[in-house]
Amino acid sequence: MNRQIRRSPIHIRIMVGANGAASMDWDDVRVFLAVARHGSLRAAGRALGLSQPTIGRRLAAFEATFGGPTLFDRLPEGLRLNAAGDALMPVAEELESAALALERRRAAASPALSGTVRVSVGEWGGGFLARHLGQSGETGLPPTLTLELVESWETANLARRDADLALRHGIPEGGNLYVSKVGVIACAVYRRSNGEDRDPLRNAGWVTYPEEHSHLISARWVDEQMRATEGRVALRASTLPLRAAAIRAGIGVGLLPCYAGDADPLLERVTPAVTELGAEYWVIVHHDLRRAACVRAVIDWIRRLFDEHRDELAGTATQPAKALAAE
Repeated sequence: MNRQIRRSPIHIRIMVGANGAASMDWDDVRVFLAVARHGSLRAAGRALGLSQPTIGRRLAAFEATFGGPTLFDRLPEGLRLNAAGDALMPVAEELESAALALERRRAAASPALSGTVRVSVGEWGGGFLARHLGQSGETGLPPTLTLELVESWETANLARRDADLALRHGIPEGGNLYVSKVGVIACAVYRRSNGEDRDPLRNAGWVTYPEEHSHLISARWVDEQMRATEGRVALRASTLPLRAAAIRAGIGVGLLPCYAGDADPLLERVTPAVTELGAEYWVIVHHDLRRAACVRAVIDWIRRLFDEHRDELAGTATQPAKALAAE
């Protein structure tokens, strides 16, 4: 969800006419863009963090500037740009780019180490960060900062400040972005500890990904293992916590990041770290925000975590911290 309202955005008012008799508010332009992109007042409201009535009022104000409700076709399935609205999109997007550039540079100029920093994460990276948020002192985040972790399969649009930075295992193509590698997260196959010595993968039930995630390299690897060992699907679950809970309950075996599986006293690892699934993780931030004090503090914290827990993340720690999961 875009949280520019929460960030106290720069207010831009565009004067129309030599005497300034009419004006157009940037927030109205922003609403127009959101409705055009999402196709309904409700979805645009969710994207901007505004109520549906507020979105409706602002859209009406924007359309009134152009002579009335003339920019969208009102259809049963939602709102769709007509030719007049479509012609405005390039200009509105140029204004958006300029306004967001000003906002990013204003944020970068602030020396304040306070407020909320929004981080786009995947489930493995987000899970690792969340486990260490309670640290204090020199290794922790400044107490005046609040971290907001937003998990999604896609990297947030950093130019539009859907997030301030991202921790991802893929490098985006294009964009004015600063990208820096912070480390590797390894994974292995785990099962509930039961003391059995038999081949744990032969004819095993697997806790794996839902079918809509079958394109993931880790999901394809699990499918290959099931074919090779005559395994079967015991459960499909869409999130890491659900899969971990199912493996812990003895539903089946499954892939987990080593930092999670090795630390869980109820689990045992049944394979070495799977080399081909080891994921390089990168911090990604827009160049305009790279030196913002609060963003810099979060990047430095992420780097420290990956450095301090490098063996745990790689699945090579000699004494896995089982106590962490038991707390």
